[in-house]
Amino acid sequence: MSDLAAEPVLTKAAPAVDHAHVVSIANQKGGVGKTTTAVNLATAMAAAGRQVLILDMDPQGNASTGLGIPRNERGLGTYDVLFNDTQLEDVAIETAIPNLSIVTATVDLSGAEIELVTAERREFRLRDAIRDSRLTYDYVLIDCPPALGLLTLNALVAAHEVLVPLQCEFYALEGLSHLIRTIERVKKAFNPTLDIQGVLLTMFDKRNNLSEMVAADVRSYFGDKVFQTVIPRNVRISEAPSHGKPVLLYDLRCAGSQAYVDLAREVLKRETKRLIA
Repeated sequence: MSDLAAEPVLTKAAPAVDHAHVVSIANQKGGVGKTTTAVNLATAMAAAGRQVLILDMDPQGNASTGLGIPRNERGLGTYDVLFNDTQLEDVAIETAIPNLSIVTATVDLSGAEIELVTAERREFRLRDAIRDSRLTYDYVLIDCPPALGLLTLNALVAAHEVLVPLQCEFYALEGLSHLIRTIERVKKAFNPTLDIQGVLLTMFDKRNNLSEMVAADVRSYFGDKVFQTVIPRNVRISEAPSHGKPVLLYDLRCAGSQAYVDLAREVLKRETKRLIA
């Protein structure tokens, strides 16, 4: 990860997390690499000197597991932020990775979708919590559940941008069109500044013609919204979570790790351009 250190560090904002750049990592389809991307992109960005917070909004809690946080050590988490007026600074846990913290998901989050139905300001609870926080980060990455329910809606309303991992398979584009419509509705009704940061092609198999065809279709439709970086199918990426580590710590030299290093560099470069514009 040392090759990221040469990247210029963004100037820190005033002490309010509202100034952090909030990115929701979303796709209603499971198994496309949302959590893997959240954990490894955050790790690479932290290695580049950015202060990063992951919000684990998936009741399965895989981002928390992937960063080595045992379930019996999670305590309060995103559920308490959403429903108990708990401050982010009271539940953010520092990880073993310098500059990277996480607000974990606990089992209580499993019932949150039902509880949110009758909750006051149900679409804005996460955004309110982030804006009320006294923590300072350069980036807040939200790992969304594999559904377009109220938890994901909260994440989209709270975000500046959406990063969409897209598996290189036949049905991927159908699900993507549904997500894009949802993002447009959220933008119109709740969050007019919401934008798509980029579409990330994942599980790319260069030996498979289908991967090439899906990639070509996505690039023809979304143009430069598609990241140049492609995340390959890589066994080390699959193995890393079972060791409670991001793949960048598990095996920095593998193709998957290098792809996430490249993705972080690309994200930071886009952010620099956005700040200058």
